[in-house]
Amino acid sequence: MKHFATAAFLLPLLASLPLPASAQPATPVAPPVAEDIGSWTLGCTVDRMTDRSTCVLRLKQWADPPGEHSPGLALEIQDRGGRLVPVVTARELTLEGAGRGLLALTGAAQLRFPPNLFHEMPCGLEGRTLSCAPRRADAERAERELATAGAALVRITGMGGGTAEPVELRLSGTAQALARYRQFTLPSPAQDDAPGISGREAMDRLRQLFGR
Repeated sequence: MKHFATAAFLLPLLASLPLPASAQPATPVAPPVAEDIGSWTLGCTVDRMTDRSTCVLRLKQWADPPGEHSPGLALEIQDRGGRLVPVVTARELTLEGAGRGLLALTGAAQLRFPPNLFHEMPCGLEGRTLSCAPRRADAERAERELATAGAALVRITGMGGGTAEPVELRLSGTAQALARYRQFTLPSPAQDDAPGISGREAMDRLRQLFGR
């Protein structure tokens, strides 16, 4: 009985003691609305219905600046099949900027992290976004080279944005930006490369996209 009385006396005292830091529940980290990390900008939005965050990690310097009637081409880092890889994008295409959409027919982005060999990244439409991403077979090399690169060369080929000379983009703080992005973006499952589509099918998709 003496032991039970001692335990009854000690339990309230123990319950009042603060938990060690390692045992306390982690406080959720709010995703940044806009945050500069080296040469990169990380921006996130949160769906108030699901509390899920969607983040875009984009290089501040344009691969091809926006024009009067065409959206700019940006170098982004995206999760593709669980790997963080470089992707050249033109987001939120409109009817006036539909010329960029022609890259989905015949276009590709050539991306190189000197002194490594370049990547040929085919372009395609993902909703209203033009995306040029590494093939699945090249994703591991692209992720590895990106993390330590100090510069990137980008050249767009095809109708809707072709350039003769590559654009040099300076990179800094990439490793930190990757780690920060991964805080708010779960790895996605591995996927096969998007199947190719014929020119007629691509034109039909463009017409549907822009209501023509």
